[in-house]
Amino acid sequence: MSKKLEEKIDEANQKAAERIVSAQPVLIDVKSALEAIPGMTKTTILHAGPPIQWERMCGPVKGAMMGALIYEGLAGNLEEARELAVSGSIKFSPCHHRKAVGPMAGVVSASMPVFVVKNETYGNLAYCTMNEGLGKVLRYGAYDSDVIQRLKWMEGTLGPAIGAAIRESRGINLKNIIAQALQMGDECHNRNVAATSLFLNEIMPLLLNTNLDKKRIREVVEFIAGNKIFFVNLSMPACKATMDAAHGIEKSTIVTAMARNGTDFGIRVSGLGDEWFTAPAPQPKGLYFPSYSAEDANPDLGDSTITETAGIGGFAMVASPAIVQFVGGTPMEAMNYTKEMGEITVTKNRSYALPVLNFEGTPTGIDIRKVIETGITPVINTGIAHKKAGIGQVGAGVVRAPMDCFKQALKVMIEKLGI
Repeated sequence: MSKKLEEKIDEANQKAAERIVSAQPVLIDVKSALEAIPGMTKTTILHAGPPIQWERMCGPVKGAMMGALIYEGLAGNLEEARELAVSGSIKFSPCHHRKAVGPMAGVVSASMPVFVVKNETYGNLAYCTMNEGLGKVLRYGAYDSDVIQRLKWMEGTLGPAIGAAIRESRGINLKNIIAQALQMGDECHNRNVAATSLFLNEIMPLLLNTNLDKKRIREVVEFIAGNKIFFVNLSMPACKATMDAAHGIEKSTIVTAMARNGTDFGIRVSGLGDEWFTAPAPQPKGLYFPSYSAEDANPDLGDSTITETAGIGGFAMVASPAIVQFVGGTPMEAMNYTKEMGEITVTKNRSYALPVLNFEGTPTGIDIRKVIETGITPVINTGIAHKKAGIGQVGAGVVRAPMDCFKQALKVMIEKLGI
């Protein structure tokens, strides 16, 4: 590669990095997916990860798909939902293709309320469903009556209430919450205790400024307060809005999306358009809940890796010593993960300062060239889903993005640049 071309790639990457660190993701509304998400229809269901069709979907994704069809009233029971899913009348599409992100199975259907996040610096929008909490939930493929009832409550009560509150304000700056939470023990992927509390502090006075009755406000506040991972569905669209602004920069080798659907792991690269580079989804290594083991685990799934793509989550593991008790490992290993990620990124995000590293910024901007040169792949902390639909989370751990994704992307970049 000529020195001049290398300089142009570096310039493109610096432009992408600047867009990442200067992003200002702000929560501006809550609307139904049908109303908010571009191209959404009543017979469209979005999913996490790269494109995939029913035949190749894993158990949790199929379960969530069927649950969504029942929730929408398109099917009356599980058998009808399965028949409808394979009929060809339902359109499956990745969340990422609609400016959205979804945790775990990532399923989004028309009636679900979604957070609307705006990158105030660049004007682009991103979307994500609201977090259901722990236990048997749709995102892990559960579809029983309790799951559907909770989704209906979120549609009729939670979403409209938060939407009304947000519209009473100028929006809630999510970047500020993430920055504070990183200094309070969160890494804003699998641990969101501080971030959820900070969001509750912001939303509560706004709820009180609405005309909502006290009973409804109490329900909303109690639900958020009792769900310590509520904020992950806000950190994800915050990171999506951030990374989309860095996408589409000619010659840039910066990764702008990492996502998995339980079958495939895929990445997108800024200078390579909307093409996905995929490899088999890896199996997480971690700790399992009592009575479960690695034999029960589904390969990694979900769009929540957008957090690592944006420089938090596993890249900020050193900020959250408590998370290693959940995913396995030691505080020293958490520090090593963060330092190691500095070897494959192009900048440090000073907005996301890490106290234990003398307030150094999080490593940000994964460069596919550096991944290949060092042999180091991005680290991700993740929940582990049971491979069968409806059982739910069975553990948590750490996983590495597959090297093959980066090799494929670099090969295409080399061909595109005529090297």
